[in-house]
Amino acid sequence: MRDRADNDSGTGTHRAKLIAWRVAGLFSLVLAMLGIVLPLLPTTPFLLLAAFCFGRGSERLHRWLLEHPRFGPPIRDWRENRAISRRAKGLAALAMLLVILGAILWGVSSAVLITQIVVLTAVGVFVFTRPSSS
Repeated sequence: MRDRADNDSGTGTHRAKLIAWRVAGLFSLVLAMLGIVLPLLPTTPFLLLAAFCFGRGSERLHRWLLEHPRFGPPIRDWRENRAISRRAKGLAALAMLLVILGAILWGVSSAVLITQIVVLTAVGVFVFTRPSSS
């Protein structure tokens, strides 16, 4: 199967949109890969964003991402069941805890600390109220 650009009617605007979606997808994928090794950068949200972008800009890249042995399963879990793996939930909890502890150790202002706690609590509620996958 060919990319949408191959079936393009040749309009410059349409082609520019496809390229923009691909660039956004690649950028999101790079952030997701960085999230694998950087504990404070989330992986799964950037994978989902990459899949979204590739779905609009490149059928080939979209299919590759969904079929990838490492990246595909969390995307499929989310699409099929709106589920987040237990491992991802555990890593999210650890990252949130480390952010708060780091802020306390670095002596950030009370306003910043409270903002972090409120935002991370909201994120935690969202993450931990989703179904778990294996």
